[in-house]
Amino acid sequence: MSPSADPVTECALVQTKVQKTVHKAAPDDKTPLQALSHGPNGLSLPGVPRFVSFSEHRTWIREHLAAVFRHWSREDYVEGISGHISVRDPEFPDAYWFNPYGVHFGVIKASDLWPVINAAGFLIHTAVHRARPDAAAVCHCHSIHGKAWSVFGRRLEMLTQDTCKFYGQAQAVYDNHGGVVLGPEEGEKIAESLGQNGKGLILRNHGLLTVGQTVDEAAFLLTSMERSCKVQLLTEAAAANGLPKQLISDEEAKFNYEAESDADLCYAEFQAYYNLEDYLTKGDFKN
Repeated sequence: MSPSADPVTECALVQTKVQKTVHKAAPDDKTPLQALSHGPNGLSLPGVPRFVSFSEHRTWIREHLAAVFRHWSREDYVEGISGHISVRDPEFPDAYWFNPYGVHFGVIKASDLWPVINAAGFLIHTAVHRARPDAAAVCHCHSIHGKAWSVFGRRLEMLTQDTCKFYGQAQAVYDNHGGVVLGPEEGEKIAESLGQNGKGLILRNHGLLTVGQTVDEAAFLLTSMERSCKVQLLTEAAAANGLPKQLISDEEAKFNYEAESDADLCYAEFQAYYNLEDYLTKGDFKN
């Protein structure tokens, strides 16, 4: 089913060049531990641009959202027309940018994306956005390893440094399968399971969901969670044959979490994928 879309009217602000930002080795707002993730010796990482108009910001959101779908297609996260990403409009808080139904992730362009006001047709996304005002972006798909691990209804173990992004309250499991989400109550339960500190949610017998301050952050977390599910499945198979697992200690996992789960760092991590899509498609997704 496809909800009706109310177009978002762009505000009449003067258009100026977007100011690019970088994150230095030791940002003032980071703890010494978090600053480690930004690299030594003045290493700079690409930062979220600063926008002087809603229109500029909106264009940037659409281009990065389209790039995420191209990346998802390349990673084989496609399952028919299942899977959506929503990004809150920078001007209108009740408006969200979504991918259209029936368009393959691999051909989505910025011009294909459309805004929805009070997205009743996207019950999971709407509930999560309302419960988590900090979550500007919500990613959900039916990736293969995420689905496979979800059938156990278990959290990911701290097996690798990458999995530590989901340490503690940063991950949760929605241990129920209500089928296709058709009612607001199911969406609200999913949002409640994610909690106020959750970054990733395993939906039992369903798939994965991640949130972020930018679509880039949420998308990188989704890819990291999907790969962590693959590692967990491979590890479980090896352990079933008698090989013991060596888990990361709680103290070490917390250390890695604080160093690697930073929103700015996760944004910067995704830029490698964004730049690859830009190169391989010659910027086609921006059209």
